[in-house]
Parts: sequence; structure tokens; C-alpha cells
Amino acid sequence: MRDMQKEVDNYISQFKEGYFSPLAMMARLTEELGELAREINHYYGEKPKKSTEEEKTIEEELGDVLFVAICLANSLDIDLQTAHDQVMTKFQTRDKDRWTKIEEEQQ
Repeated sequence: MRDMQKEVDNYISQFKEGYFSPLAMMARLTEELGELAREINHYYGEKPKKSTEEEKTIEEELGDVLFVAICLANSLDIDLQTAHDQVMTKFQTRDKDRWTKIEEEQQ
């Protein structure tokens, strides 16, 4: 994760404009999530893609979401590895018995 954050920072750092404001990036993240939702709806929902619409993939849209999320984290000096570790600890403690584990189901 840290390598990805560094790679994105190296890319953004070459431009005078640098990172957009957190509010602008939140708007961009929302836009990218909308594009991801649209692609998922085309593949798994009831709304087929129009023949005139550009072909995009869920993978591409997830990549866009990830890039903007990394930009937002970088601009706020948030280490995403630390954030990930914290959320995994939360799920492994608070929610450890919330779901049926596969091995429990087989008994």
C-alpha cells in the first residue's frame, strides 16, 4: 500500500497544481464511484449498456476509485497501510462472530 501511495505521490508531485483540495477530491471520488456503479449495473443489473456507450471495465473503474482514494489520503497525510490495519483489527475483533464461518457450517 505504501508503495502505491509513493508512486501516486511521485506522479502528482511533478505538477505545479499538486493535489486538489479534499473537497474537490471527494467530489471526484463520488464521480468515480458513480462510474463504477454504472459498470456494475451494466454487467450484473437490469440496465444493459447502450450501443453508443464507451466500453469500460469494472477493473478500470475500480482502478480510478483507488487512485483518487490514494490521492485523498496522500493530501491528508494518511498512511493507508495503517488505516487498513486498523480496520482489519476492528473486523477481526468487533465483528469476529458476526458471520458464519465456513468451517462452522460444515460441522
